[in-house]
Amino acid sequence: MTRRILVVVNPHREDAARAAELVTSALEAADIEVLTDFDPATGASVEAAVVLGGDGTILHAAALTRGTGVPLLGINLGHVGFLAEAEREDITNAIQRLVAGDYAIEERGTLEVLVKQPNGDTEKGWALNEAAVERANLRRTVELAIEVDGRPVSTFGCDGVVISTATGSTAHAFSAGGPILWPNVDALLFVPLAAHALFARPLVVGPESWFAVEVTERSESDAQVVLDGSRSIDVQRGGRVEVRKAAQPVKLARMSEAPFTERLVRKFSLPVNGWRGPVQDG
Repeated sequence: MTRRILVVVNPHREDAARAAELVTSALEAADIEVLTDFDPATGASVEAAVVLGGDGTILHAAALTRGTGVPLLGINLGHVGFLAEAEREDITNAIQRLVAGDYAIEERGTLEVLVKQPNGDTEKGWALNEAAVERANLRRTVELAIEVDGRPVSTFGCDGVVISTATGSTAHAFSAGGPILWPNVDALLFVPLAAHALFARPLVVGPESWFAVEVTERSESDAQVVLDGSRSIDVQRGGRVEVRKAAQPVKLARMSEAPFTERLVRKFSLPVNGWRGPVQDG
């Protein structure tokens, strides 16, 4: 049976094109068919996807392969690269291990988004990192009514709110002052953006809970839902956005057994000088 691996490349980076040539050569030398276009209908025949770029490229690949179960191996050519498993200098070793099947699968939760307009029209969306409900007019604030599990929590004027997965807690939600959730925390995170309210703090709810955000009629601006920073859905005044955990996770190919703490320290260059480690008995 023919082995097939998809290669997803950031088209705006010259180094990504050079890396793609290296990856393609290595895969073809191992008698693996390399795909550069993806048809979800044939996703079951694709063994894995090698993603060359930063986190944005990995998010694009996750959307491209959504629902197919194809694991993503991210090779970081960007800056932070939280979702990536290998750096550019590790490409050869990473591809060798991928070919040999020497990797584990880590599942990451995703978001299901439903937008309901005042006239009854609906539109669905999806995200791996976050769904950000933001003001459409940057010169105006948006007034949002916040709901958890079908019950109202608060209403306030703000620039918007971010609802994220644990994976997305290191992205937009983090920059807005939200906490970092370890990937094994099965939860949804809610973070207000520049809210004009006393009770406007981050909230963390369990996987069975869900958030709703209504754009009130008093709002100075319409809104939009931005999904993973790349796709958007307009939300009119009087509209409603519901966000809950999606049924299908994204699969990431992992080759390191290092804990998330180590990844966090490395990616954010956190100072750990002076750490002595656990006290040894005796």
